[in-house]
Amino acid sequence: MLKFSDLALDPRVLQAVIDTGYETPTPIQEQAIPFALEGRDVLGIAQTGTGKTASFTLPMITRLGRGRARARMPRSLVLCPTRELAAQVAENFDTYAKHTKLTKALLIGGVSFGEQDKLIDRGVDVLIATPGRLLDHFERGKLLLTGVEIMVVDEADRMLDMGFIPDIERIFQLTPFSRQTLFFSATMAPEIERITKTFLTNPAKVEVARQNSTSATIEQLLVQFTPSRKDRSFTEKRAVLRSLIKGEGEACTNAIIFCNRKMDVDVVAKSLKAHGFNAAPIHGDLEQSQRMKTLDAFRDGSLHLLVASDVAARGLDIPAVSHVFNFDVPSHPEDYVHRIGRTGRAGRLGKAYSIAVPNDEKYLTAIESLVKQAIPRAEVPEGALSGLDESSSDRPREARGEGRGKSRERDRNRKPKRDENAPPASMEPIAQPAPESVAEAPVMAPRREDRREERREDRRTERRDEPARDERRSERRDDRRDRRDHAVVGMGDHVPDFILRSFKITAVTQDEAEDEPATGTDG
Repeated sequence: MLKFSDLALDPRVLQAVIDTGYETPTPIQEQAIPFALEGRDVLGIAQTGTGKTASFTLPMITRLGRGRARARMPRSLVLCPTRELAAQVAENFDTYAKHTKLTKALLIGGVSFGEQDKLIDRGVDVLIATPGRLLDHFERGKLLLTGVEIMVVDEADRMLDMGFIPDIERIFQLTPFSRQTLFFSATMAPEIERITKTFLTNPAKVEVARQNSTSATIEQLLVQFTPSRKDRSFTEKRAVLRSLIKGEGEACTNAIIFCNRKMDVDVVAKSLKAHGFNAAPIHGDLEQSQRMKTLDAFRDGSLHLLVASDVAARGLDIPAVSHVFNFDVPSHPEDYVHRIGRTGRAGRLGKAYSIAVPNDEKYLTAIESLVKQAIPRAEVPEGALSGLDESSSDRPREARGEGRGKSRERDRNRKPKRDENAPPASMEPIAQPAPESVAEAPVMAPRREDRREERREDRRTERRDEPARDERRSERRDDRRDRRDHAVVGMGDHVPDFILRSFKITAVTQDEAEDEPATGTDG
């Protein structure tokens, strides 16, 4: 059996491997490391959890042992799709290069540009980065890629899913043509194959497992059920999840629970905590410090259940994950392979559950077609959905009706609210005793029917009087017309002539108006 000592690794690297307790390389390491040490391009295809990180880290450190880094010009470049995977590669580098003097820099989001700039300015042998942050530094003029000797693309199919392919192509064009390229992926989509043909030169293809296959050490089970109501699907899936976790008992030492949406990650984690489970969420919207803190807690065992989006489905090296629960069936079949690949790593046994409802049928068909096998069905745990009604304890208290009895009692004991527009109590009328006789009784307001009849009678009277009113109006108009025929009313025969004259005002220009005032003319 081939051992690491049989590979032509640097003695210092070999000592670091021995310190970690590894003696025998995995199949991908056994086949990829010799080609990488020769300086050839390598196209590695292997399912997740097979040791791909060490298959490029060990030969890279060995080859970089000769040479010296220059400022702003890294000697090697490792591209990773997520911050977590980049940080994990950096940890592997620290482990295997601890007996060398090689330096590294980690360029990921959520970290200050200033600290990263300082490392680049001093010069680094290994630059580990996500594509977006790498291009940010390059566009700011803080980084040159013309000195890259070795370029590694890890989890290339995940790069495709996350939309990084245009960035990858640009980075390839910024690096020297003479570089050595190590390209690793779990699947080979047509777009990935196009890139390898464009940027890799006569690569040595290493395929240690059938593409899109799942590990034989993972027991896969599918739990299907039909919700009682469409709007109850999410609640009942949470109940099934809790029953599955409880049913595994002590065998479930820790588990990763995958959801398709970030908002569901938060809700499921909160629901599990409300039912007494030790759970925490992790997804792309969390701060980087919080994400790393959660991962560290899961690695050291202080966190039992990690509820995650697909940001945690690729490349996370947590060897001792006993279970994986797919709370949602992934919409992309390749994600199923990567999700369940978080368990059953390094030869360990693992168990993967998937919870499905009727709407997931098309996704299940695509997954089973991809992995070339049917996923064994399992029954819904007994009692998982019994007693689950509107009083589910992870629903809001108002929706469950909790506290309504107390609130109603408070409402009964509470004094009625006083109308702000009502008059003060001292101004309110005081009830008077009933009158002793009819003569003393107050005048009652007319009834509504009586008032209507009065208004109708008034309108009939008005219609009868209209001819007389019209006649009086005509007489008044005639009187006014006669009075206008007199020259001047009230002045007798002694009317001055100028009063009887008519005048007309003519328009003048502005200049004429300034010279003399306007005058009237006789009509």
